[in-house]
Amino acid sequence: MASFNKVILIGNMTADPELKQTTSGLSVCSFSIAVNRKTKNQDGNNECDFINVVAWRQTAEFVAKYFKKGNPILVCGQLQTRTWTDTSNNKRYATEVVADEISFVSNRESGTEGKNEAIGNVPYTPTGYTSNNTNFETLPNNEGLPF
Repeated sequence: MASFNKVILIGNMTADPELKQTTSGLSVCSFSIAVNRKTKNQDGNNECDFINVVAWRQTAEFVAKYFKKGNPILVCGQLQTRTWTDTSNNKRYATEVVADEISFVSNRESGTEGKNEAIGNVPYTPTGYTSNNTNFETLPNNEGLPF
């Protein structure tokens, strides 16, 4: 049976990340991000989901070093569920994204790094893809084009 488990999220950090070490010395960083929904509530405001994320090793150290509360962040990883019994003998469940990749959403040149901007409005234009490019060849007519 085939299966596929890939999660890609862009959201804002809900708190400053805290880097911890396991007893065996592995770096781990647990944090959550707020991800806006496309739909609005009755008041006309965007609703959002708070997604728990865990990062390990170098990825955990990267998050702890470069991100803080309110920063936009891109997370790629896998969805994972866990169950355990707490000290009161209650069964507990957790669903989280185990991050494979973490990336910045904004760039330093645009001056948006660290600002708490709406997810769909992060101004980013890759170098070489500006709208001022006028070096296109003009074709005399559409004859001979395969489409």
